[in-house]
Amino acid sequence: MNSPRFPIFSDSSTSLLKKYLTREVFESLIHLKTSNGYTLMQAINSGVANQDSHIGIYAGDAESYALYSAIFNPIIRDYHGFGENDSHVKRISSEELLCIDPDPDNQYILSTRIRVGRNVTDMPLGPAVTDAQRNQIENRIVPVLESLNGELSGHYYPLAGMNSGDRLRLVEDHFLFKQGDRFLEAAGLNRNWPHGRGIYHNHDKTFLVWINEEDQMRIISMEQGGSIQSVFNRLFKAVNFLESEVSFLYDKRLGYLTSCPTNLGTAMRASVHICLPLLAKNMKRLQEITDHYHLQIRGIHGEHSDSEGGVFDISNRRRLGVSDIECVTDLHSGVQALIEEEQKNS
Repeated sequence: MNSPRFPIFSDSSTSLLKKYLTREVFESLIHLKTSNGYTLMQAINSGVANQDSHIGIYAGDAESYALYSAIFNPIIRDYHGFGENDSHVKRISSEELLCIDPDPDNQYILSTRIRVGRNVTDMPLGPAVTDAQRNQIENRIVPVLESLNGELSGHYYPLAGMNSGDRLRLVEDHFLFKQGDRFLEAAGLNRNWPHGRGIYHNHDKTFLVWINEEDQMRIISMEQGGSIQSVFNRLFKAVNFLESEVSFLYDKRLGYLTSCPTNLGTAMRASVHICLPLLAKNMKRLQEITDHYHLQIRGIHGEHSDSEGGVFDISNRRRLGVSDIECVTDLHSGVQALIEEEQKNS
């Protein structure tokens, strides 16, 4: 049987995988596999198949980060500014955060959303999980979600066999996640769709959990407007309870482990949809401000989408080596600066 060949990347590819996957690294890793049978070719398939990837690699289990460290570590260092001798600090506390609404008159911020990714301790990550394991994860987590009370209480909706009424309502509420895009498809995250997957949300529609999408849990708090503090407090309350009932993958150096290395550490993405029509005409200045506060700009439909009507999705870029509080503070401070700049030009 012939050995896999070193992948050929296009001249236009700017992925971190292309940047750091030398022939020497490839040859040193190509014949290895994790205890779950996850190979280097599986890890890099998405980045090879999609040459417009920004990262281009996915972990199949906790072991991937150690076994394939020769490729993961330089990518992590480049994206997070986090070296091999650095360690993540686990610290999440709502009492340490003080975020006054940066847009009390609701002129700019349409909505606020903070999410974290979590994966179960004794299971592979999504790209390597079996169909049976995916179902086990769903069966383990759903009873915990349905035991939530107070403002977090709600109902779970499995994607498999979902009735048309529930589907329509979840689509209208923008809650329903679809079969993964081509990047997730090539990473092996769409296998046996839609089985073992579903959505939980509370009655107020301000708290949401996706089961077995890119990560085994995407825990999301959200509401209209710019009350970042309120959204974080709700998320903190939910995560605290869930972690008391479910053991999640956590590494002393890399923090919470996720399938995509961009989400390591806190695995937190704190974001706002914000309308900045004047700054939209000066993308250089918009980029300067977001870079200063370690923020990322996306279109309103998420990654790989464009802005519409001057509305942007602005989120924290730093996740690893910083605390949850720092992630949210980056967003809050940056959004304040963006609003001030927009007002200055009005």
